[in-house]
Amino acid sequence: MAEIQTHEYDVIVVGAGGAGLRAAIEASAMGARTALVCKSLLGKAHTVMAEGGIAAAMGNVYSEDNWQVHFRDTMRGGKMLGNWRMAQIHAQESPDRVHELEAWGALFDRTQDGRIQQRAFGGHRYDRLAHVGDRTGLEMIRTLQQHAVHKGIDVYMECTISRLLKDGDRISGAVGYWRESGEYVAFKAKAVVLATGGTGKAFRINSNSWEYTGDGHSLAYWAGAELIDMEFIQFHPTGMVWPPSVRGILVTEGVRGEGGILTNSDGKRFMFEYISDYFRAETAETEEEADRWYGDKLNNRRTPDLLPRDEVARAIVAEVKAGRGSPHGGVFLDIASRHPADYIKRALPSMYHQFKQLADIDITAAPMEVGPTMHYTMGGVRVEPDTGAATVPGIFAAGECAGGMHGANRLGGNSLSDLVVFGRRAGIGAAEYALGLGSQPVLAEADVNAVTSELEACFGNDGGENPYAIQSDLQDAMHMLVGIIRTGAEIEEALGKIAELKARAMKAGATGGKAYNPSWHLAMDLRSLLTVAEASARAAGERTESRGGHTRNDYQETDPEWGKWNLSLSQAADGSMKLEKTPLAEMPAELATLFEEAK
Repeated sequence: MAEIQTHEYDVIVVGAGGAGLRAAIEASAMGARTALVCKSLLGKAHTVMAEGGIAAAMGNVYSEDNWQVHFRDTMRGGKMLGNWRMAQIHAQESPDRVHELEAWGALFDRTQDGRIQQRAFGGHRYDRLAHVGDRTGLEMIRTLQQHAVHKGIDVYMECTISRLLKDGDRISGAVGYWRESGEYVAFKAKAVVLATGGTGKAFRINSNSWEYTGDGHSLAYWAGAELIDMEFIQFHPTGMVWPPSVRGILVTEGVRGEGGILTNSDGKRFMFEYISDYFRAETAETEEEADRWYGDKLNNRRTPDLLPRDEVARAIVAEVKAGRGSPHGGVFLDIASRHPADYIKRALPSMYHQFKQLADIDITAAPMEVGPTMHYTMGGVRVEPDTGAATVPGIFAAGECAGGMHGANRLGGNSLSDLVVFGRRAGIGAAEYALGLGSQPVLAEADVNAVTSELEACFGNDGGENPYAIQSDLQDAMHMLVGIIRTGAEIEEALGKIAELKARAMKAGATGGKAYNPSWHLAMDLRSLLTVAEASARAAGERTESRGGHTRNDYQETDPEWGKWNLSLSQAADGSMKLEKTPLAEMPAELATLFEEAK
């Protein structure tokens, strides 16, 4: 360990997206010695891909909006499987976090009377998403990054954390490596906040950046923490489908929030055929009614194009399978017929340039071809709602790698508010835990050496397996067998393939030196990718119903009995993955009443 660079802090935050930055800001403000560790460069966070807006019931467009309605929308969107306390905290605190961002310098679009503008998004009863054109996540990262740097928080960039270490039953720190040099680094810490994002790179077609390899999920799991809701994967209904080089890149829901409509190859607005009874009461049932809502927005009802994402994604898949898809296997998204060109360029500048530069399509004059893309993992580390604490002392989690908030399906816009609400709470929780510990836990030299030896072993491996081929095979297996539509037989087949891939990954080797060696990096990432893939498949096989982001062709109905349970996963003593049903916490009567009133 004398040869390994070592740093000592009260709190280290792994991940520098919205949740990680907000956690680090809060932990530092509370007096904890805080470091921010990120796999890529500071500012290169997947948060920037959340384009359409941040959900908060500020009532700037509809004065009748409030946290109770936002709470109800979130729970219903998650098919009543979310943690009610997390949904309550999120709905209550989101407006304060948006105003905080504004105070720190975020420049939101404005209403005519100068308030923060809000737009419609799927599953939200009222126009609720504060936005900066279609670059909201970018503005949020800019604001939080500048605030963190201004506060003097130590930042370690291009550093991958490989393992969390423990002193007894509590966290003592982390070990990783510098991506540029390949040298190892150890962090002594009383508390670790995981904010590493999702698991998208386990799937073939995804909207995620290269960093999304399930690191936080796996770090917590390997350290003994529980994961929940891993069967629920959100396929965003609108990703680019052409050209193939950009297939899966996100097309913001803000396009539909601004009035964009989905049509099939016959030119028909097909979403009217897919309105579920669950949402019919709040959704236009005819095209005339939808256009009336779009025209005046007086009846506060949504067009079917803005149903929750799981419903729209399944409808698009159904249209394509029925032979009514676009030429390249998607459907059409039309904003050109709804607004003048100058309005589209002003409201959706990123989308205009994205399609113009990548697909040579002018969205002010022609429709886009879109289709589902793996976008978000609802499941993650089981956390205590008020503090973000995991089931292992010293581990905290926030953002996409934390589970519970979104239940079976996330509403658009709730991700950005989730980041700042629970990033702040995790920062507080970690700082209070660390400052209350007293002595620094022991980071054992033998444990550090065991991790570095495992990392080093890849260079002496002559098993002949290529890590890129293994990841490609994993992506195909997950997309085809544990994708939008699943069956028990396909899930079993996927688990068999994952077991084979785990054996192959043990033989994956890297050539050359450690200084910026992408094949070595991917060989290390395969461990977490295979862990989260197995977790998703095992949970999907166990849940014998269809609910939210989990659709079983062999169990097409939603089973009320399954609505009482989450599925938890943890590592057994023999290293196998243990799965068990855990009951949902009972909702207080005053919150349950909100759903009776809605009926």
